[in-house]
Amino acid sequence: MRNRTESDSMGEVSLPEDSWYGAQTQRAVENFGVSPFTMPPSFIKALALVKKAAAETNKKLGGLESDLADAITAAADEIIAGGLGDEFPVDVFQTGSGTSSNMNMNEVLANRANVALGGEKGSRKPVHPNDHVNKGQSSNDVIPTALHISNRLAAAVLIEDLKILESTLAEKEKEFADVIKLGRTHLQDAVPMTLGQEFGAFREQVHKGIRRITLTFTSLEELALGGTAVGSGLNCPEGFAEAAISFIAETTGIPFTAAASRFEAIACRDAQVELMGAVNTLAVSLGKIADDLRLLSSGPRAGLGEISLPALQPGSSIMPGKVNPVMPEMMIQAAAFARGMALSVSIGGTNSPLQLNMMHPLIAWSSLRAMEVLGAGARALGERCVAGIKTDRKRSAAWIEQSLALVTPLALKIGYDRAAELAHTAFESGKTVREVVKQAGILPDKEVDRLLDPRSMIREE
Repeated sequence: MRNRTESDSMGEVSLPEDSWYGAQTQRAVENFGVSPFTMPPSFIKALALVKKAAAETNKKLGGLESDLADAITAAADEIIAGGLGDEFPVDVFQTGSGTSSNMNMNEVLANRANVALGGEKGSRKPVHPNDHVNKGQSSNDVIPTALHISNRLAAAVLIEDLKILESTLAEKEKEFADVIKLGRTHLQDAVPMTLGQEFGAFREQVHKGIRRITLTFTSLEELALGGTAVGSGLNCPEGFAEAAISFIAETTGIPFTAAASRFEAIACRDAQVELMGAVNTLAVSLGKIADDLRLLSSGPRAGLGEISLPALQPGSSIMPGKVNPVMPEMMIQAAAFARGMALSVSIGGTNSPLQLNMMHPLIAWSSLRAMEVLGAGARALGERCVAGIKTDRKRSAAWIEQSLALVTPLALKIGYDRAAELAHTAFESGKTVREVVKQAGILPDKEVDRLLDPRSMIREE
């Protein structure tokens, strides 16, 4: 590999000849190579958007020559479109402010701009990574700004994925509206319900998850840009923040606004803790739904077997014909991952000594990856599992008839103690509640059948 030599304020650095990043990025690569994880593409694109907004604003305010600003903007557009992904090799586990990632972006944009303007890679002229690309900014307000933008955009994608799952659950809620089945509490037999009502509860969990995520939008739409180092705005040109944020809002179609307090926006990551609280709740919901689908489809001969999931792949390397609930198990693992990431963000939120949070990169990686995995998992669960679920009506009816909980309506007629005695007799004898009650002769058979009709025990919402 051929190398080139660049210098920064600390001296010379050798780095790959074909790289578009510069000396500070190379130092970060050498110092922080502790994991295989780099900043997510969604964060890199958001950071490029911030730099584009800054260049356009500085040009508008007269602080940056048009040709330099246009070259920076063109380079930023290339990254926003998904290009140059390999040029951002800095480890997630880096300096807590994210300065290395900020300088990585500054160097890539400067080098691309310089070559486009006829200069040389690594020359730092005519475009300088600090003096021009980073003009009016610092890592301390740029990184939180990119974090909020990427989180807000990712949350919108997550919601679209969740809507797919919500829709498939709603379809099953309608399809199974007349399927009477046994309810269960404590994993024990309870009174009847419909399978549609069970799927309706799943659908409502997802619907409320969407609402909880949406409620975090207002906090995420506040941007720290313009606060520079601590929130005071030192070295930020007058009008820069407002114009740059307006540019970002217009570009994304999202009503981003200046933070109510830029001191708070730089020092705290409460918005991310709030977001991940909603993500954590959603992950708990999706994990519960997936686990219930496993239970309801268990068997198929020796389990509940009330529903069957689509058979997607062989389930065992030793037991021929075995098919496992692979999609729910995928979702359970994705939910566990997201919950772990929520904890990481919560811990990251507490590490905000005085004027600056020092876990920005980890918070960005954890929040973005959690939403990405959870959203993709929810979409796959809806499309490849829920949409193909079928029910066994006869098996569901049989479980109800065998259930001791069927005795519940009789308590209003003959009292709780007598009903419990009959249930115990049914259990000990192996007979159904219906058989035992009729044999006891305490009510006419027609009255027994009326009271023990599962449909009469179900109330529609």
